[in-house]
Amino acid sequence: MLERPCKNLLNCLDEMSPELDEKVGRIPSVMTKPGIIPEFDHTASSPRAIDQRLIIAANQLPLKSFKDDEGICKKWRFEFDEDALCLQLKDGLNPKIDVVYVGCLKVEILDVKEQEEVSQFLLENFKCLPVFLSPEIQNSFYHGFCKHYLWPLFHYKLPITSNHGAAYDQSYWRAYVSANMLFARKIIEVFRYRNGEDFVWVHDYHLMVVPTLLRRRVFRVKLGFFLHSPFPSSEIFRVIPVREEILRGLLNADLVGFQTFDYARHFLSCCSRMMGLDYRSKRGYLGVEYSGRTVSIKILPVGVHMGQLQSLMSLDETAKRIKELKERFEGKKVIVGVDDMDVLKGISFKFMAMGHLLNSQPKLRGQLVLVQIANPARSRGNDVQEVVNETHQIAKEVNDMYGTPGYDPIVFIHDSVSTLEKVAYYAISDCCLLNAVRDGMNLVPYKYTVSRQGSPALDAALGVDSSVPKESVIIVSEFVGCSPSLSGAIRVNPWNVEEVAEAMHLAINLTKKEKQLRHEKHYKYISSHDIAYWAKSFDQDLVRACGDPFSMRCWGVGFGLNFRLIALPPDFRKLTVDHIKATYANSNSRLILLDYDGTMIPQTSVNMAPTPEVLSLLNSLCNDPKNAVFIVSGRSRETLSKWFSACEKLGISAEHGYFTRWSQHSEWESSVLGTNFEWKKVVGPIMELYAEATDGSSIEYKESALVWHYLDSDHDFGECQSKELLDHLENVLANEPVVVKRGKHIVEVKPQGVSKGVVVEKLITTMNNMGKPKDFVLCIGDDCSDEDMFEGISHAATNPSLPLIPEVYACTVGQKPSMARYYLDDSFEVITLIEGLAGASAVQQPKAADASTVQQPEPTDASAVQQPEPTDARSAATRAC
Repeated sequence: MLERPCKNLLNCLDEMSPELDEKVGRIPSVMTKPGIIPEFDHTASSPRAIDQRLIIAANQLPLKSFKDDEGICKKWRFEFDEDALCLQLKDGLNPKIDVVYVGCLKVEILDVKEQEEVSQFLLENFKCLPVFLSPEIQNSFYHGFCKHYLWPLFHYKLPITSNHGAAYDQSYWRAYVSANMLFARKIIEVFRYRNGEDFVWVHDYHLMVVPTLLRRRVFRVKLGFFLHSPFPSSEIFRVIPVREEILRGLLNADLVGFQTFDYARHFLSCCSRMMGLDYRSKRGYLGVEYSGRTVSIKILPVGVHMGQLQSLMSLDETAKRIKELKERFEGKKVIVGVDDMDVLKGISFKFMAMGHLLNSQPKLRGQLVLVQIANPARSRGNDVQEVVNETHQIAKEVNDMYGTPGYDPIVFIHDSVSTLEKVAYYAISDCCLLNAVRDGMNLVPYKYTVSRQGSPALDAALGVDSSVPKESVIIVSEFVGCSPSLSGAIRVNPWNVEEVAEAMHLAINLTKKEKQLRHEKHYKYISSHDIAYWAKSFDQDLVRACGDPFSMRCWGVGFGLNFRLIALPPDFRKLTVDHIKATYANSNSRLILLDYDGTMIPQTSVNMAPTPEVLSLLNSLCNDPKNAVFIVSGRSRETLSKWFSACEKLGISAEHGYFTRWSQHSEWESSVLGTNFEWKKVVGPIMELYAEATDGSSIEYKESALVWHYLDSDHDFGECQSKELLDHLENVLANEPVVVKRGKHIVEVKPQGVSKGVVVEKLITTMNNMGKPKDFVLCIGDDCSDEDMFEGISHAATNPSLPLIPEVYACTVGQKPSMARYYLDDSFEVITLIEGLAGASAVQQPKAADASTVQQPEPTDASAVQQPEPTDARSAATRAC
């Protein structure tokens, strides 16, 4: 942390000033009054601005660009694109929120002076800040990395050969990072640092490392990200060479949104399997624990813009076009499909299913029409052209085989079609067919349903009774993001052509009542979950997820795209040798409590036995007469006795405190007398069943407990099995005097009343009764069982019947929520700390030897020593825990 007297020096540094401005602003050169300036006091609440602003970053700005000699720079004219999602979502936001857009234009402007003039014009008139990419970067970034590498992978299309998908190219990745860096810089240009009320919302897979690049410059930025495409399973995602950089990019946001639970589940699985991160659900919200921060997960599919569709249906031009189409397809059943011309949209499968249906149902020839609108492809390449050629060929074959003069079974419209035209086709179609083999979130069925609902004006123009319930049928691929929300749709496997053909036949033969019920169910959901609802919900969750960033201490760790933000409570600090050495040296009676697995040695070590270095450090601590050192572990007493046989003066508390001995020459004491272990006969076979069913798991047999370990099993399967085992054992052992606990990669059954917290309180009480009250306690542990130890120290420190413990250092291993006040990053830092304390003990050994000849004072004398006020001192000790 920066000391306040140094902050005025940092005002000279441009790189640091934004972050300082965000928190405290500029430091005045002259103080006219003594004391602390309130606005620079860390304890004061952060200022809140009256106005809020949302910066929306997407690959493209919501603008249409036209050549115009009378426009800006005598070349350009711009207008908002009403079909752009980023523009439509504004309807769900508070009108008082100022929205600024950051993205690329759909036209190429290369002249630098012209770029500046256009930027100024768009910012002033449209609140849009364009990002200008060079043709080289644009081509490698968008067509190279995004569309030809990342997009196919996210849609489960692996680049098996050079002819089927693009392999990873380092130059494309560098272009992707460069483009994201330019986006981040543009966001920073309009970001306001002082008030902390600017939010940033980044959209889609084109900008997945923007959160990292932005967080590096502005630690406390309030940042949300929404992925509109699918997120693949970990088996697909792990093939990406830069997978961790992409994951860290998303994790540097405060809120990450997905269209469906499947996509969110895949993301969480990748975080767990590739980065070892834990996630949990709390009060209905999913979150990933990442460097002291909780990254919230949002699951909500995008909706349609109801107002735009209803406005189009009210136009006379729409009614006219619908009349024309009804006359054209009079007496025929119409199935409509609208897709991009893409390899994954399954258009050719539709056409094959249509041919199969007409072949198996000859009576439908001349009566059934499939209208397929194919939007132009968004990318280019040989694979796109192959799809175009194949699709046209299949359509021609079906039409040649089953068509007649004046009748084509497939009406294939491969061209840009206006939204009005599409609404007209939706309105006259009996069924909508969406047959993509993989798609993130396709809104075509939503638009079809709204169009079939119509409007009073449209019904009047067409002579339709508005009171008659409307009808619609949807056939949807089970691999599309909108499928889960369309509960009344007919779901199909697009790869099964016969199944799709059967679904088409079923859809056109449903009764009127069933069509009405399906339509009513869909329209009720779609109309209430439109894009305004989606935007409002995401905005509300973003505010909740960000909270108050000024209430946490933040600092950055890592270089480049491995950067991450550490955010911890103000009173949760790193424990260093320099911090603890002075109080350690000045204390006269110390208690040092150390967990073993994950604390003294890494959990991932193959050989878990202590190293000679660890044994030497423990002996150095134990040889100090002022120290009482204990290993408090869940391992068996036989294992611990064997491992620490070289440490004669070391105390050991085994099996979570069930067995304790004060030194190698003392007897083992049991914390629970007369325990009945008959429950082991029930638990053993159950654990053996789970161990056999879960590859990589094992059972540890202790005298007082049984432990099922699953560290070496598949992560997701092990977690699933541990939850099931926990539930199984709790039901079976409901009437037994035992506790079933789920810890870090373990499920343990042990007697009631046995925990590390109980044994710690017992140790402190016993030492006080022996006339050896402790004035220094250090406790270090890494998992949930050690939280009991921290809680036990807190109880002992606040117990009025026990002498005050002036110095208490409860320390957890890892930056995570804990009852401890201090933390160390890993077991290597634990060893470094112990080494420093051992060195301090070695320096004091001669003095300690002289002092050891002095008789220990009686307890009454110790209690007569002047102490601070009990209430204040004990509250200070509680805070120390």
